[in-house]
Amino acid sequence: MDLYDGNFELKGIQKLEGHTDRVWSLAWKPATGVAGVPPVFASCSGDKTVRIWEQDPSTWSWNCKEVLEETYTRTVRSCAWSPSGKLLATASFDATTAIWENVGGDYECISTLEGHEKEVQNVGRNKSVWIWEVMPGNEFECASVLQGHTQDVKMVQWHPTVDVLFSCSYDNTIKVPRILKCRFIRCMGQYSKLIF
Repeated sequence: MDLYDGNFELKGIQKLEGHTDRVWSLAWKPATGVAGVPPVFASCSGDKTVRIWEQDPSTWSWNCKEVLEETYTRTVRSCAWSPSGKLLATASFDATTAIWENVGGDYECISTLEGHEKEVQNVGRNKSVWIWEVMPGNEFECASVLQGHTQDVKMVQWHPTVDVLFSCSYDNTIKVPRILKCRFIRCMGQYSKLIF
């Protein structure tokens, strides 16, 4: 399949359908699309669902492998994979974040993180960034709540290889908190803390 036609134009190759309301976000699953592992991504929507998509290596077409539903009461606004790809976090306007794990080929909600006062878009809409520590037995504990923005936090992003976190806000600022104060640790190359 030739996607490049010499004019630097993008060509549509497939329209993925299934969500019944606007699609807010998608996230590529790490360590897929290489070494014979098909590419996988998650998408989330105003229809209160998350869909897991996988590319068929023989046809290059994308197929919905699973629909994660009946967890949220409002729009699912964002999704993000853990660096290892083992866990998927999804955040909703119902003020919760769900943690999903692929167990035996099916995704199961292993935890629901609560505490935000308002809807969770990417990290929250209450001027704070919450750091959650992964405990034994797939338990999650709030390790820290970072304050500092004067308006709602819109998004957070980890640096891909360094323990640096950025948060951006409607207050027109990007904050870089001191990581040492948050007790971030790395365990065998994977973060043992999640952020929402």
